[in-house]
Amino acid sequence: MNPAEKIDQLTDKLNHYNYRYYQEAVSEISDQEFDLMLKELETLEAQYPELKRADSPTHRVGGAITKNFETVVHKYPMLSLSNTYSEQEILDWDERVRKGLNGRPYEYICEIKFDGISLSVNYENGLLVRAVTRGDGTQGDDITTNVKTLRSLPLKLRKTEEIGDDFEIRGEGFLPNKEFERINAEREDIGEAVLANPRNAAAGTFKMQDSAVVASRNLDCFIYQYLSENDNFKTHEESLIALKNAGFNVSEGWRKVADIAGVIAYINEWTEKRHTLPCATDGIVVKINDYAQREDLGFTAKSPRWAMAFKYKAESKSTRLKAVTYQVGRTGAITPVAELEPVVLSMTTVKRATLHNADEIDRLGLHEGDYVFVEKAGEIIPKITGVDTSRSSAELFRPKIEFIKECPSCNTLLVRNEGEAAWYCPNEKGCPPQIKGRIEHFIQRKALDIDSLGEGKIEILIENGLVNNASDLYQLNFDQLLGLEKVHTDENSGKERKVSFKEKTVENILAGIENSKNQPFSKVLFAIGIRFVGETTAQKLAAYFKNIENLKAATFEDLIQVPDVGDKVAQSIISYFSDSDNLAFIDKLQAAGLQFEGEDAAVEIEGNALAGFTFLYTGTFVKYSREALEQKIEANGGKLVSGVSKKLNYLIVGDGAGPSKLAKAEQLGVKMISENEFDELMD
Repeated sequence: MNPAEKIDQLTDKLNHYNYRYYQEAVSEISDQEFDLMLKELETLEAQYPELKRADSPTHRVGGAITKNFETVVHKYPMLSLSNTYSEQEILDWDERVRKGLNGRPYEYICEIKFDGISLSVNYENGLLVRAVTRGDGTQGDDITTNVKTLRSLPLKLRKTEEIGDDFEIRGEGFLPNKEFERINAEREDIGEAVLANPRNAAAGTFKMQDSAVVASRNLDCFIYQYLSENDNFKTHEESLIALKNAGFNVSEGWRKVADIAGVIAYINEWTEKRHTLPCATDGIVVKINDYAQREDLGFTAKSPRWAMAFKYKAESKSTRLKAVTYQVGRTGAITPVAELEPVVLSMTTVKRATLHNADEIDRLGLHEGDYVFVEKAGEIIPKITGVDTSRSSAELFRPKIEFIKECPSCNTLLVRNEGEAAWYCPNEKGCPPQIKGRIEHFIQRKALDIDSLGEGKIEILIENGLVNNASDLYQLNFDQLLGLEKVHTDENSGKERKVSFKEKTVENILAGIENSKNQPFSKVLFAIGIRFVGETTAQKLAAYFKNIENLKAATFEDLIQVPDVGDKVAQSIISYFSDSDNLAFIDKLQAAGLQFEGEDAAVEIEGNALAGFTFLYTGTFVKYSREALEQKIEANGGKLVSGVSKKLNYLIVGDGAGPSKLAKAEQLGVKMISENEFDELMD
């Protein structure tokens, strides 16, 4: 089978499996089988980029870098809806609709209003060709590459009989709640400020330049509108059913109702029920069902007369602030937490709420015993919005809450870096929560995945003096662990639970530690805990530098060439490898047998046009990803080197090239070529 046939076969198979999984909830093959097939397709497409299809499933994993987003004028303006928080205004609007239709009977379609970013997506000949943000309603940004990463959005339609081949759809792109919580947990873990709410996070993600990062955030989209030159449907109900049948992700929550009483009932039904949905919502959209009646009602200058959005007021309740406690993260960041008298919000009981940092405490002007208003930001994160002055305390004098000056665990004076909101404990090598946090980070599933060490076992090992950092795990033996135990008290329930190291437990722990030695370089790099280096950044660093020695030797200019690595991350990496204790830690892990070198995939030989020549590249390229460029060099007999020297034959220069590499190449007389000139070497 030639490469073109193989690429077509893999593309068709993977698209079939995607459709079955995301549209019909059926898994025909295992995740591992799917991933292996996808990897095979990625490798072939890197070698033969001209054979990559528009509907290739590799678009889902991203990888393209967008320097600027092109502005696109909407064929159909994306008008905003009139909105209200008042049931009476909904009734008044219905009266205007009744008069506008001269008393003719009409129906409404009620839909849940998801809180994300409005998207316009165009299909031509059944293929997704363009996706654009709402922008100002007249024109928006072309974010096609990022939108193609949405796995529930068809790249190529399987059924077009009802909806035709050429049309536009509108939808709401969103970040699922679980993904929002996962991203915030990781950001907090690596020392980054958490995201405020899912809506802002979704908007920011869709506008990221690196589509691989977009893909890693598992965005999704609900489709709610069909637009076309063809008069395919007479009602909105017909279009929603047809879109669903064609494979689009239409929310199941919509309902056709006969009158405004049905609308009010729908609004009341979803007041609490919406909190069970997997993403943020902020209201209900009500639309006239019949398209001809929509034409009769027409538009105002800003919005259609045939639609209205009802917005739910953010649920806010007053409760007493019992105390402020302080948590120490593995990076040393101090997070203040409000301890509250329990209050029910969005169908859950809230006992604690983050206060973020010292500035937030000052902004709120909190005092001991205050009654405070609490609501859920984006219906997920409990947040204190202000002090309830109507419920004053009986005490005449209540001390103002002042942010602590010393670490609550080790009493070290806190520091605050310029430009950062958080205070930090600088005693990273002696502060117990930081030590424990770094080891817990090291063993987590996304890192070394030593799940047999969960459930408080790390704390027992630290208290017994058996580990002080993660490298000590690889020195543990059976006799040291057998018989260790501790009683833990659950923070919420107060129930006690004994953790014991029995024979089987110890065997599982040691087996988990041994198996962790097989984890790839990218996971080890994430596990060692360099500040600001999350899972995705670790993967990019591992792919770029190939091994730990190259990363150790990397300069600031080298580091910022890596996608997703900015000045702050680059400086953090340099600082990490400048510390002798960190280098000793790495040495111990290497001696224990962990993977500090990536495994290069076998490259299919294309020719020997580049044989005998050495290459290095800098910047980003139009035709090639970095991985594809490296594979192209090796497939044609060339050799990649890690730095500019007299032995370097060619420096391939792209956009945003590193100035230090360019200066050194010019000084040494190294020939600098463009991406197109590189291609010419193989002609």
